[in-house]
Amino acid sequence: MSITLRYAARSDVGLVRSNNQDSGYAGSHLLVVADGMGGHAGGDVASSVAIGHLARLDSETPARDIVATLEESVLEANQEILRRARDEPQLRGLGTTITALLRAEGKFALAHIGDSRAYLLRDDETVQITKDHTFVQRLLDEGRLTEDEAERHPQRSVLMRVLGDVDADPELDLSLRTAHPGERWMLCSDGLSGLVSLDTIDATLKNFEDPGECADELVQLALKGGGPDNITCIVADVVNLGDLPRGEEAPSTTPQIVGSAARNRHAPTAASGPAAKAAALTREESEAPYEDEDFAEEEPPRRSPWPALAALVLLAAVLGGLLTAGYAWSQRQFYVGTDGTSVVLYQGISQDLGPISLSHPVQTTDIALADLPQVTRQQVEGTITAKDRESAEQIIERLRQVALTNQPLQQITPSDGGGESPSDGGGDDASDGGET
Repeated sequence: MSITLRYAARSDVGLVRSNNQDSGYAGSHLLVVADGMGGHAGGDVASSVAIGHLARLDSETPARDIVATLEESVLEANQEILRRARDEPQLRGLGTTITALLRAEGKFALAHIGDSRAYLLRDDETVQITKDHTFVQRLLDEGRLTEDEAERHPQRSVLMRVLGDVDADPELDLSLRTAHPGERWMLCSDGLSGLVSLDTIDATLKNFEDPGECADELVQLALKGGGPDNITCIVADVVNLGDLPRGEEAPSTTPQIVGSAARNRHAPTAASGPAAKAAALTREESEAPYEDEDFAEEEPPRRSPWPALAALVLLAAVLGGLLTAGYAWSQRQFYVGTDGTSVVLYQGISQDLGPISLSHPVQTTDIALADLPQVTRQQVEGTITAKDRESAEQIIERLRQVALTNQPLQQITPSDGGGESPSDGGGDDASDGGET
């Protein structure tokens, strides 16, 4: 007997949420529903990571290894989620439920954690296969709540077990089952099971022959119930290829990926009617100021800060190099100035860089500023630059001669190292504004 699956996967953002944190995968060997948690910045990442790891199993696996293989892949997904939470602080607290079926050689391995569910329709009866790992389910198991009380309990969504940042060593429910042709499986997030009763699920699974039409109807039922959460479901029929009518094609083996793991994860709700229109308008108004943010979500949602830090370090290094080179150049310059009393030879330039002085005195001469004529004194107070130390010392010697004679000379030109100005009548011009 050759067994395969005919399947359909659907996911809807619902009527309240602005983004879809559910993910779903349906293939010829693998069915998975993951319901992410951790807010806008984490749930979609966790469920997508889980689907990414488990999708690798959608191929032939020896039946003797099927349970161990599924368990190992789920635990690897958990380690990846933990790593993301450790490396990206904004993702702290992210997590996801997992309900997964892996098929091989007429067997199903089932792995489950959280409150997503698996239902099985066989022999005209639908039963819930998985048990919720919630606080309310624990109270039910202990006999402290009735079924009716559990449905209305305010903490019915509080999870006790989940993949992710809250548990480094999660405990999975694992089982192995025989695949029977004619049976129908339905996997869903609590956005569906929390609103649609078991009786309604049973009737829907029986009334729609096509898995796609059945999944569409289940989603619509949840939306009609208010759709406060994301809604994801997978419907899959177990098919014996040998029983297919002559000429009928075998079921498609192309995987279907839905929810936050899919490219169209921001698709609007598929609901119709006044409630859906109101939800769409509310979502458009609340998200209008954040169009850039929504666009950014199409990129990998969390980028490492290291490229930006590396760019800043490189920029600082370049600026540091330029400042170092500039300071080294300034220390090869010389000028003649004063400390207020005497003529002083300075190394550097006369400007300051904020609180940093770019010059320092190397020689305080015996030339008193008061011994210089007024014009020459003003030159010294304004500083006289020199092309090198030798030129600066020549300027000092000329100033010494001026001080001894107390007669102003032609203006000392900084560029010629203390030579006379070529302008005609320099001495007369100087004496016009100086002492007589």
